[in-house]
Amino acid sequence: MAAPRRGHPHLGLGLGLRTVHFSYILEHQPAVDWFEVISENFMDSAGRPRYVVEQIAERYPTVMHGVSLSIGSTDPLNVDYLKKLKRLAQEIKPRWISDHLCWTGR
Repeated sequence: MAAPRRGHPHLGLGLGLRTVHFSYILEHQPAVDWFEVISENFMDSAGRPRYVVEQIAERYPTVMHGVSLSIGSTDPLNVDYLKKLKRLAQEIKPRWISDHLCWTGR
């Protein structure tokens, strides 16, 4: 594995994990270096989506990327969101977590 750059390990080439690909990935285990998990898609999910993300996280490195933290907003941080994000991270153990640094709320 290459040396870390800017604090993040070089993982190779990754793909976004999307529901339309769940069955194919589980059945064929393609040669993909890592998967990007959109945090909000799995923070409140249960059943099949949560099962799939857990299975994929056991087989591949994952990176969590969120789009709803809204850290650029004038509103206080959403503690409930952060708790859910932390719980998901503890379960799937991503290599890193990122989010949009912008105002995404109202």
